[in-house]
Amino acid sequence: MATSKFNVKYCVFLPIVLIITIFLWAVPTSFFGIEALTPVQQRVIALFVFAALMWMFEIVPNWTTSLLVIVLSLLTVSDKGLSFLCKPEYGTLVNYKSLMSAFADPVIMLFLGGFVLAIMASKYGLDVTLARVLLKPFGKKPKMVLLGFLIVIAVFSMFMSNTATAAMMLALLAPVLASLPKDDRGRVGLALSIPVSANLGGIGTTIGTPPNATAVRFLTEAGHEVAFDTWAIHMIPFVIIMVLIAWVLLQMFFPFKSEEIVLNIPENKRKKDWKTTVVWITFAGTILLWATEQLTGINSNIVALIPLGVLTCTGIFTKEDIKEINWTVLWLVAGGFALGTALQGTGLAEVLIEAIPFGSMSVVVVLIIAGVVCYFLSNFISNSATASLLIPILIVVAEGMADPSAANNASFMALGGSQAMIIFIATCASVAMLFPISTPPNAIASSTGLVETKDMIKVGGIIGVIGLVFGFFWLTKIFPFA
Repeated sequence: MATSKFNVKYCVFLPIVLIITIFLWAVPTSFFGIEALTPVQQRVIALFVFAALMWMFEIVPNWTTSLLVIVLSLLTVSDKGLSFLCKPEYGTLVNYKSLMSAFADPVIMLFLGGFVLAIMASKYGLDVTLARVLLKPFGKKPKMVLLGFLIVIAVFSMFMSNTATAAMMLALLAPVLASLPKDDRGRVGLALSIPVSANLGGIGTTIGTPPNATAVRFLTEAGHEVAFDTWAIHMIPFVIIMVLIAWVLLQMFFPFKSEEIVLNIPENKRKKDWKTTVVWITFAGTILLWATEQLTGINSNIVALIPLGVLTCTGIFTKEDIKEINWTVLWLVAGGFALGTALQGTGLAEVLIEAIPFGSMSVVVVLIIAGVVCYFLSNFISNSATASLLIPILIVVAEGMADPSAANNASFMALGGSQAMIIFIATCASVAMLFPISTPPNAIASSTGLVETKDMIKVGGIIGVIGLVFGFFWLTKIFPFA
């Protein structure tokens, strides 16, 4: 089976991707019907389509595609690229330093700090200790235990990667699942609580999931900076409501047969020492600084480096721990940033805005279509890749409609403007959870053997539709970013 998939990817999908990319690269610029299009901008279009198809079909790992995008951009559209391609007469070239700096973008540093906290929390038992404390108030009634897992997973996902949270909670949930009868449908609900709550919880903070960070990054560049606490104040209530909806749905579809559940969470056997104390203080201090960004004035990206500085200089975070950092996620996000830089730096984004009559389109239609496209793509390719593909273009669309001279400016601003649109797109990426391949937490839940794809589609589909509709009204009417 694995060999068959390998052959299909390399013998069918790869040639198709290459043919389409070469075609878009080689045809006359007049083919696109955009009068001001330059050869350099045409290459960016070809690179964009190449990245989209490679991410969609996963011919190579997604992070590999991101690295390819950066390398190809440097060679073909930068001011230090191949001399016969990168000539001023072919169009505006991108500063090569801008493309390479994608690897060290402040948002990348933010995620690096988040990964360090997650690794240390697991290594020093903070995860088990916090889970024990947080789940204890929910007692032994099955529906309350389910609510407990949903809430705890959501809280962890706000500050740690969704994947790390899902893996951690699966380990804690395993003894509970084992203690229930095999014919108890509630086991499926408990297993599904992992991906559902992990995906929803990530919406709550700017560091909860890569699409949020991508949204913040491009909003900041457009002059709409969103602080950590501002995002949290607006989006955590949304997460709470969605988690409660998920709680009701899981009970409806997978009712418990048992009347009591014993939370058999093992004690943390690691000896408590000064290192544990330092990790606890650093963890709490970092979250506190993230939550009080507007009071302290310290940017959340800078705060993210504090754990790295403290834990490395004390010898707690070692060279072996560095190997556990999920570098592939960082490189995946970097590729998306580089693609956005190419779109902006070559002037392609502006040309597209001028060529597409967004000003004459209904604002509501633009928002809905953008959200549905994002949701659809996120069910088949990574949320990070989807956000990296769509947000760089949509931020320019949003800024075009926010222009006071735009015909639909008044209606766009009444619906929350650029912030509402871009944050809505990030939210749409997070509520996409139809299939085991949709998100890593989904795949982790599927690995239990309890969750069938039809169950995931049923729950994920309903939550996705509710998330799309409710997210639209939440961000444009109920609690818009003002």
